[in-house]
Amino acid sequence: MAKSMSLLWGAGSPPCRRVMIVLEEKKLQGCKHKLLSFEKGEHKSQEVLDINPRGQFRRGVPSFKHGDLVVNESYAACFYLESQFKSQGNKLVPDSPAEQALMYQRMFEGLTLYEKLKAVIGYTWFVPEEERHDSALKRNKEALATELRLWEVLLVTFFPTVATLFRFGLSAERYPQLGGYNALLKDRPSIKASWPPHWLENLKGQDNLKDI
Repeated sequence: MAKSMSLLWGAGSPPCRRVMIVLEEKKLQGCKHKLLSFEKGEHKSQEVLDINPRGQFRRGVPSFKHGDLVVNESYAACFYLESQFKSQGNKLVPDSPAEQALMYQRMFEGLTLYEKLKAVIGYTWFVPEEERHDSALKRNKEALATELRLWEVLLVTFFPTVATLFRFGLSAERYPQLGGYNALLKDRPSIKASWPPHWLENLKGQDNLKDI
């Protein structure tokens, strides 16, 4: 079944890692993977645009395909895989309505946190140094710190965002619950299988978030 699946992905992208982790958790390692380079603009190539028109104005990955079915949103692909392969691999959606409700809540809260993370990292990446304002960066960091303090319970699909936080210098001592979560899951087989290649080549990462 996995042989009829394919995934276009970019290294270091939390949405891409969500899908890769779920593929591993559902024992679908036979899925065909193709790594695209953001630096070379391959996420906006014709190959991507043919199945994901969002590539015209957003990073067009992940793009997941199963037979003739195309899913271009990471959480949608995760839910699709869980619903289609419920009895295979690890169960990722609980049966209890109360646990499901909490899971869905945390998922969507995670999207908010991810947007604030992108605002901090993106500001220093994409705004020319001469156009930056310390006050704007400070506001973005304060918003991220506020969101981080709201977190108590986390999900497997949230791990890519957590890993990215620590990759960019977040202090595990300052956020011990997130640090413990990161330490608990980082050696999980599905997590290790989805680790970005360039993270393995450069173990140090960056320090954009060290003062949050």
